[in-house]
Amino acid sequence: QSQRRGPRPDMAPEIAAAVGFVSSLLRTRGCVSEQQLQVFSGALREALAEHYKHHWFPEKPFKGSGYRCIRINHKMDPIISKAASQIGLSLPQLYQLLPSELTLWVDPYEVSYRIGEDGSICVLYEATATKAAGPKAASSCGMLTCKNQLMLGRSSPSKNYIMTVSS
Repeated sequence: QSQRRGPRPDMAPEIAAAVGFVSSLLRTRGCVSEQQLQVFSGALREALAEHYKHHWFPEKPFKGSGYRCIRINHKMDPIISKAASQIGLSLPQLYQLLPSELTLWVDPYEVSYRIGEDGSICVLYEATATKAAGPKAASSCGMLTCKNQLMLGRSSPSKNYIMTVSS
């Protein structure tokens, strides 16, 4: 049932944004070769497309959001670990390379992430839907801040920040 007009049913840009983000996290640590990253990216792209196939609703972007959420919370997301196994990365290696707490939301028209349970939500990809979806989380986090947080490789917000706020 493909629609000729209206919202685009294709999820390729959103999946590409999510795959690019996870791959960049692996690249930042420098332990994975470019060839391995290409294999990992391809495997993750395929796995996500298959996983989201019947759970992609451009007309209701938040429907199925929990199902499409990629989550590392001291427990590795099975889709990421499966793609990583294609390049020989073990679970302990993945835990060293990726943040211990990461949430990645892959929804029609928007891909966003949060590192740490109390971190800011940062938008990686945003496209305009046919109808306005209200205020976006983009305003809560400047991309520069997100990039700096990523470059620093933090897995959670700075503890010094919390200490300076309290008296």
